[in-house]
Amino acid sequence: MAKTNPFQFMQQVRAETAKVTWPTRREVTVTTVMVLIMAALTAVFFFLVDLTIRTGLSGLLGMFN
Repeated sequence: MAKTNPFQFMQQVRAETAKVTWPTRREVTVTTVMVLIMAALTAVFFFLVDLTIRTGLSGLLGMFN
């Protein structure tokens, strides 16, 4: 791999940084809300799965009591 001097490196960094497209405030807001909704849905799903397993095991173990 070819070595570059610090000046060339900084020029390359600036050139690559100029290519970056930053999201708009609206895009950030929409994606944040979507992440929060998906996290809440996932939490509810795992709560219901845990509740179902716990109820099933309690009933199963209660039969042998």
